[in-house]
Amino acid sequence: MRLKTDGINQTTSSLYSTLLLFISLTFAALSAFNAMASSKAPAKQPATGLQQEQYVVLISLDGFRHDYIELHNAKHLRAIAEQGVRASSMTPVYPSNTFPNHISLITGLLPKHHGIVNNRFFDKSRPTKEGYAQYKLGYGGMDSTWITATPLWNLVEYHGMKAATFFWPESDSRISGTLPSYFYHYSKYSDYQQRVDQIITWLKLPEVSRPRFIAGYFSLTDSVGHDEGPFSDKTSDAVAKVDALIGQLYERINALDLPVNLVVVSDHGMTPVDENMLIEVESLSIPENFIFENEGAQVHLYAREGVSDEHVANEIERLNRIASNRYIVLNDKQRAKRHMELGNRTGDIILEIAPPARFIDANSMHISKGGHGYVNTLPDMGATFVAVGPAFKPNTTLPVFSNLEVYPALAKILGIAPITPIDGKLKVLEQALTL
Repeated sequence: MRLKTDGINQTTSSLYSTLLLFISLTFAALSAFNAMASSKAPAKQPATGLQQEQYVVLISLDGFRHDYIELHNAKHLRAIAEQGVRASSMTPVYPSNTFPNHISLITGLLPKHHGIVNNRFFDKSRPTKEGYAQYKLGYGGMDSTWITATPLWNLVEYHGMKAATFFWPESDSRISGTLPSYFYHYSKYSDYQQRVDQIITWLKLPEVSRPRFIAGYFSLTDSVGHDEGPFSDKTSDAVAKVDALIGQLYERINALDLPVNLVVVSDHGMTPVDENMLIEVESLSIPENFIFENEGAQVHLYAREGVSDEHVANEIERLNRIASNRYIVLNDKQRAKRHMELGNRTGDIILEIAPPARFIDANSMHISKGGHGYVNTLPDMGATFVAVGPAFKPNTTLPVFSNLEVYPALAKILGIAPITPIDGKLKVLEQALTL
């Protein structure tokens, strides 16, 4: 019995020794492999400068003309521009109105591609009892199918980051089923200081909750510019107020230990309107088989269902005949140049006027002293672009560029790529980036 037991113990001891030898050799081999791999791989360095994930705060000052900094002594914006980048002017898309340009800025697309072709328009592909469905400022919040594009806040969310918006036009629209992580529905009663405070609050959130992209909107300079004109004392006061807010925002951003890029833009400029050069649309005697939308610098005429091409041609001829150099009826070549080719939303006929003249409705209760919406390349329609932060070169002045460059530039700063084709191509603005 003892011999049998000893035999078993000897066998077990031999197997145990073999197992220990195998484990030791395996461990030695793995250690050697890891050492060799470590010697080939560079040591990971802590993120510094542009190796850090960048943040973008995009602020729109509605109607802030490209030269308001000088015209109205916007000292804070001037100081920021001296530390960063400023464009001599930024060209809006046509028409130079608020909603088409805000959507172009945030999508990199022309209005005919993102869908918002003016502040108000009809869509002939959406017939109603009265005629056609109408879009008005902000209607995307009720029906996001008006917008046929991917805004930057959605692109940010698609790439697994968070975005926040405070009143950027249509940023409360559930586009393709997506909203920014943080947003506000527009309210004209919202305090401007609240917007600055909220942006800083968002930037102070824990990293897991902190938005990498924030878009804010201030309407004051546009409202006062319309009421008083671009050169008035009240417009100067409005510029001073938003300039101080931007200065405060920049100072508070600098107090944070974050790589934040502050980008200040506007959607269009502003030009004086001469009350002696106003045309009442009703005086043009537009037939009842057309629906029209007056946007001040243009009137779009939409033929009702069943109206023939011949009838449209006859109306074009009639409107040309009575124009008397007061306005023009855009021909196919002119429409193509403005990217306003014939479509469901652009009208069968487009009348265009030049400043300081303007189209008005006969029942208008208020006559604006300032206006926009005109041909986008006119100097007075030029918009503002000022930017500062680690992604932008210091003390840089850029020539005129299209606002379609903003979207691809901001996407590049954030380290993400558009998921659908865009019209905007980085050309001039790329020269100001440190990336």
